[in-house]
Amino acid sequence: MSVSQRVASDDQLARLLQIGIVLEEVVEARAHRHYQQLDAELDAEVETLLADAAEESADHRERLESLIDGLGVDSVPFDEIESLVDARYGRTRPEDFDDVLYDQLCNEETAYKFYDDLIEAIEGSDGSFSVDREELIATLAAIRDEEAEGVREVTEVMERR
Repeated sequence: MSVSQRVASDDQLARLLQIGIVLEEVVEARAHRHYQQLDAELDAEVETLLADAAEESADHRERLESLIDGLGVDSVPFDEIESLVDARYGRTRPEDFDDVLYDQLCNEETAYKFYDDLIEAIEGSDGSFSVDREELIATLAAIRDEEAEGVREVTEVMERR
């Protein structure tokens, strides 16, 4: 399922929201992994950045899960969604980056782009959903904006180094 398609049904929307949940889980897992791999002398700024990213991802998952609950559809098995995410967004691994910050920037940018594309697909659709369209778009726009803020924060930290 591609975000570039129009979203025409609750089932399509639920799958796309589930992809968002898995993306958030990836961001959180990678932030935790980096945090655990940092040397004993942790850089406080990077430590805070990673902790904030993990906390934000958990919040985003909860908001996405709430939207899915409002759709009242059967969820797709996690392994199917995970394979979709891996095929489309999992082209890089944490070890592909020389620096924790580059990996975090890639994660934030990927999430931002996903939500931006999802909002565009919903706005370009004339389908009706079991959740209020304005509330759906407002929730996704808030998450997208938080991802954009994450990109900005990581970029600022990188520029100071």
